[in-house]
Amino acid sequence: MTIAPPEPTDLVVTDPVDGSTASTVARATEEDVRNAVARARAAAPSWRRTAPAERGALLRAAAEHLREHAQELAALNTRETGKVPGDALGGVEAGIGTLLQYAELGPVHRGEALRGQYGAGDWTVPHPRGVVLALTPWNDPVAVACGILGAAIVTGNTVVHKGSERCPATIARLNALLAEVLPDGVLLGVDGDATTGELLLGQDGIDVYAHVGSTATGDRLSEVAARTRAHVVRENGGNDAVVVDGDVDPVWAAAQVALGAFANTGQICTSVERVYVHRAVADEFVDALVAEADRRTASPASEFGPLVDDRMRQAVHAQVRDAVERGAVLRTGGVVPAGPGSAYPATVLTGCTDDMVVMTEETFGPVAPVRVVDSFEEGLRLAAADRYGLAATVLTDDTRHALLAAEELPVGTVKVNAVFGGAPGGSAEPRGASGSGFGYGPHLLDELTTTTVVHLEAAGGAR
Repeated sequence: MTIAPPEPTDLVVTDPVDGSTASTVARATEEDVRNAVARARAAAPSWRRTAPAERGALLRAAAEHLREHAQELAALNTRETGKVPGDALGGVEAGIGTLLQYAELGPVHRGEALRGQYGAGDWTVPHPRGVVLALTPWNDPVAVACGILGAAIVTGNTVVHKGSERCPATIARLNALLAEVLPDGVLLGVDGDATTGELLLGQDGIDVYAHVGSTATGDRLSEVAARTRAHVVRENGGNDAVVVDGDVDPVWAAAQVALGAFANTGQICTSVERVYVHRAVADEFVDALVAEADRRTASPASEFGPLVDDRMRQAVHAQVRDAVERGAVLRTGGVVPAGPGSAYPATVLTGCTDDMVVMTEETFGPVAPVRVVDSFEEGLRLAAADRYGLAATVLTDDTRHALLAAEELPVGTVKVNAVFGGAPGGSAEPRGASGSGFGYGPHLLDELTTTTVVHLEAAGGAR
């Protein structure tokens, strides 16, 4: 397939709070794309031969350089995506922490020693895959990008990085700051949109496609990889469910669900997308959830931000309208506010059924659709009946139910009694429409390296 080169126009982003121009960034040309891949390929042999400890030290220095510009990056992020300032700064700090973590993990990433016959040795050696194409999203741009970039760089790969066109200035500045510390060609940024992404996929010499974003884009990468033989690591959309058991405090459960559904205005890969609540606590739970939603909607934009743009707002609102037209009850929210920007209220729907789009597809907005169930087992069965497989949460005081959830939910992460959280260095392996391969943590180092098995015996003629 022939891909038309993108027009050399600028990427212009509108501030989702007030509708003013947030940023203007030059779009990469076809020549820019070719040069970035060529430079990364040329730098790969030298970088793979660099000692792991030296790579770790450079990555640590890059993280500290980023720290010096944390406020600047956070402000860019807020301006382009509407992410509230505290969360934006928290995302930058999380990215710095991830780089520092990989700076420590990379130099001790090791193979295994195997014991075979007497007088012989067997062991495995990890090697960098080569050039990594990193495609990263807008909803937490610095934190997510640093995960892929840190793991790829510290294991000896070079990287071509294209972030989302919804936050091009944030990503361009991130790439520039990291590249100031790293050797030439180790990290190359390419600014552009989906057409630019297709141009990158058309380039020879890319060994890994590492992607966090939509399922449609992830599917496209897998299709191309069948031809190019590139290794694919993808964390894609989710339709994460929460099952609320009948033995929990409904007010506490509502606070948990509200956090999962409304944090970052619902624009998190592992946001709560479906709620199955036991009939025994349903009425109190819904009342408390509506109160949580109303409190957030009444908050200033610095605490409960807008959706990233009007395109996203229209998509979210379309799902809400579809649910109401199919019989759901709008308990609060669900109305597009007047005025500039792309604000959308925290929304609670009840009477939802599993034929509604808001229950079958990722909404990526501040919407909590609720379905009442007659037992924990029914909620678990409905939560499991989904094509996505990113994460799910159960809120229960019953250990047996918690263990049952871990066995029965076909997702990468099962969370019990907390919608967010996890140990440092944790990894997860999404499945189904949510992707494949381990993202983050030590396991990502394995994804971004190949393994060579060495077998050694003494030469027959040795004396």
